[in-house]
Amino acid sequence: MPYRAPGSPGHSLQKSLSGKPIASYRPTGSPEVRRLIDNGFQAFNAARLSEACQIFTDRMLAPEHETTIGLTIAGAMTPAGLGGCVIELMDRGLVDFVISTGANLYHDLHYALNFTLHRGSPFVNDVELYEDGVIRIYDVLFPATVLLETDAYLRDFIVRSGLNEPVATSEFHYRLGLDLIERHPGCEEHSVVARAAGAGVPLYTSSPGDSSIGMNIAYHELMNGGRLMIDPNKDVNEVCAIVLAGKRNGCVILGGGSPKNFYLQAQPTLWEIYGIPKGGNDYFIQITTDSVVWGGLSGATPAEAVSWGKVNPGVLPDTVVAYCDSTIAFPLFCEYAVGSPNGRRQRKELVHHRDRLVAQLTREAKASQEKRKSEVSSVNSQVSTLNSQA
Repeated sequence: MPYRAPGSPGHSLQKSLSGKPIASYRPTGSPEVRRLIDNGFQAFNAARLSEACQIFTDRMLAPEHETTIGLTIAGAMTPAGLGGCVIELMDRGLVDFVISTGANLYHDLHYALNFTLHRGSPFVNDVELYEDGVIRIYDVLFPATVLLETDAYLRDFIVRSGLNEPVATSEFHYRLGLDLIERHPGCEEHSVVARAAGAGVPLYTSSPGDSSIGMNIAYHELMNGGRLMIDPNKDVNEVCAIVLAGKRNGCVILGGGSPKNFYLQAQPTLWEIYGIPKGGNDYFIQITTDSVVWGGLSGATPAEAVSWGKVNPGVLPDTVVAYCDSTIAFPLFCEYAVGSPNGRRQRKELVHHRDRLVAQLTREAKASQEKRKSEVSSVNSQVSTLNSQA
């Protein structure tokens, strides 16, 4: 095992990693939390979070609406133990597909492989951590060997999988999740990647090269001559196909960044590129700390998204942005949802229907293309007739 830094891990290493292990938190539907959110969160961003909880449980999860729900995850949620909330939502059928940064899925693997991340302090000496081989994500601390051993597992999996062609991130993560379940029985109780495979929930990464998972795929191509690569075209079309098939569509956005836009761009892709007017999302919930005034994607409001065709202009009352830290607000949101009367739905298991949905998208896109060609031909014919008469 290569050693990443000079020095001899010893007492200081033990001290750095003396904090409590970070566990995967699973919400249980606390009635006290529901009472707090309904009755205590009355104004400002507390009221926005309460509104988000009510839109999700009363509208998005209403059985008669049959909403297809996407969850997007930015930031570092899994290292903070919030993967358990995602697992609970997937188990209960409360989210149908997930778009995440690759980092969240990579660090989720530490839990699947039974490594320990520790609570710590953001006010430590990072030079000492480096010399002792300790990684820090704000106040989350763990040995650098966790990265090295997770990387080794990924490289072995890629060879073992036999994958040797361009694939969607959903396919890669599905195969990875099944491998985890087979080799580490029970890990699906605290691993998003493993549980998603078991629950049939597609996992997408909007920027696959921007994580250690992508780095290990790149290693495989360079060192083994493999032809495995992530095909973003497949991801774009699969997400568009899922959105197109939804009777209603809604999203829960944690943070923002590329996962947010990767989900929201499905609607413009349908109407702008494929000529299929879907009408925009019916529900939009975002928890973010980014302000709209900077002009950044993460702060872009549902109202702004209307102009792009990302949000249906008739449903703005069913959209909300809560300006909160997701590590605080999301567990509360999940406690509220799990304890609601609509806190369980039949899972769609969309990972098993991707080919069928993409085939449907293809048929509709080609029909739209033929219709546009016919309309252009008709207009050209009319112009030619008028010119000949003149």
